[in-house]
Amino acid sequence: MKTDAPGKPEAGATKSSRRPSKLAEQRLSGIAVSPGIVIGTIYDTTEAPAEAPRRDITADAVETERTKLHDAAALSRKQVGKLKTRLTVLPEEAQEELEPLLDAYILMLGNSRLLRGARKRIGEELLSAETAVQDEAEAIAQAILAAKGDDKAGLNRRAGEVREIARRLTRNLTATPFRSLKGVPAGAILVADELTPADAALLEPGKVAAVATEEGGADGHTAIMLRALGIPAILGCHGLTAAAARGDMAVLDGGTGQIALHPDATTIARAKEGLAAQAKERARLGKLRRLPAETTDGQQVELQANLEIPAELPLIHQAGAQGIGLLRTEFLFMNREDLPDEEAQMEAYRAILEAMGQDPVTIRVLDWGGEKDMEALAQGVPVPTGPNPALGLRGLRLLLRRPALLEEQFAAILRVAHLGQVRVLLPMVTVPSEVAQAREIFERVARRLRRRGEALPEKLPPLGAMIETPGAALAADAIALEADFFAIGTNDLTMYTLAVDRAEIDVAHLYDPLHPAVLRLMQFATEAALRLRMPVSVCGEMAGNPKLVPLLLGLGLRSLSMNAGSIPRVKQAIRSLDIDDCARFARRVMEQSDPKRIGEMVEEFAIKTHDK
Repeated sequence: MKTDAPGKPEAGATKSSRRPSKLAEQRLSGIAVSPGIVIGTIYDTTEAPAEAPRRDITADAVETERTKLHDAAALSRKQVGKLKTRLTVLPEEAQEELEPLLDAYILMLGNSRLLRGARKRIGEELLSAETAVQDEAEAIAQAILAAKGDDKAGLNRRAGEVREIARRLTRNLTATPFRSLKGVPAGAILVADELTPADAALLEPGKVAAVATEEGGADGHTAIMLRALGIPAILGCHGLTAAAARGDMAVLDGGTGQIALHPDATTIARAKEGLAAQAKERARLGKLRRLPAETTDGQQVELQANLEIPAELPLIHQAGAQGIGLLRTEFLFMNREDLPDEEAQMEAYRAILEAMGQDPVTIRVLDWGGEKDMEALAQGVPVPTGPNPALGLRGLRLLLRRPALLEEQFAAILRVAHLGQVRVLLPMVTVPSEVAQAREIFERVARRLRRRGEALPEKLPPLGAMIETPGAALAADAIALEADFFAIGTNDLTMYTLAVDRAEIDVAHLYDPLHPAVLRLMQFATEAALRLRMPVSVCGEMAGNPKLVPLLLGLGLRSLSMNAGSIPRVKQAIRSLDIDDCARFARRVMEQSDPKRIGEMVEEFAIKTHDK
């Protein structure tokens, strides 16, 4: 952003310090990306461009340039790795958006087409490392954009990823500093020419009030990240960086895509009215905290929260969750060089159980393997790698191969189980024998602890199975004979059923939890549990979507676990529904074979219910 006026200003002067105190209001429009109204002051941030003019080299400099490229790639991988360590402090939606992207970045910084092509250009065309990187990246990006297909937004994102890696390599090759966001004051509206997804990952939602950029679109990774972080934002606001200066007052409306610079009294008054309406809506939803999640005909629905890291506990209490339906224990193993021992794990579980009181807590044992990268585990417990990580050793099948890990985690959970209502959940179950093997280990650990004099509950915690593969869903009636409860993980179930990775741009549009195959598998697993009067819940993204609640209730589900922030709106939806209506709606949906038609029916039912 330009912060200097034409001419020769005094050293240290800013644009805002030289302008009249009263300026006419100026309205700019951009792309509405993340809703919310903010009144605040501008904090502009610039990123100095990497000065990398085209440069030829002599034949005797080829190896030197290739070494520079190798070192820049290694440094870039290290930087992206550090970004991954920040994921655990971000909301789950932000993690799900950024983790696959960072994994893709790391792949592109390895023995990828980009680096192979750049090395080749250095040797064959006698180009400097930075010139070779830029030429190869642009050639790849243009080839991607020229590909046939209807998903133009996806192609643009993919080309943008290649260019972003090229920019990172170029900055490291030229020793150009990256943008710093450390000095952003609390409550500021962050203004920039452009924010990358990596920049967005460094934002603190409690500090940055809003974001507005000159470049960017609604379908990019940055936009998705900002929505996941809940930061009101406008992207693609042309002319913004020239018009705005640090310290300027502004009103940003992320719902309409407008920002008013130097707002007049009328604009500020309207913004305050909007803020009051937002606060009123939050208060209305907040009142639901004390009300039961009960349908109009008296059917109770259990609403629990997923917990990624302990820092989310206050959000769970504020949302009025009826316990933790999915405690992901991976946080204990992330971002550390050594494995947490039994004592360290026990203390972590103790703190969570004490914070939850007598509310139930479902602890899922370590779901590691496949695409999940944990340095401490990779060093201490080597895992065979293969071409399809999601189809290899992961979840329970990996823990049964490395039973010492499972025994230690079972022991830590059992030693604090007397403090509350604890359930233990097994990830990635595919056959009944896996649950039987895990139960044998579970009971063996309990016997050992009792001999040691540990205070265990008389009745061991229930041991449940996650239903997240077609095989598990179709074998649900048999698995139900071994497990004490089911938790249906709709994210992985959708992925495995449709053979679609949401992070893979070419097929992401095929990812649809409303595909009839996914719904029929959910129905089969739910009915298998209900026949044995066994608890069954949904803990994937579907559980947190108010529009899908009628369908889930109609399928017979009465327990939903979701991000804490989704609970108020889901509860609001439940309190407007009649179970018989939901059952009839679900029957009509299950007769359909077209996912698009099912989506239309869901929208129509939501509108109909809202208008009652």
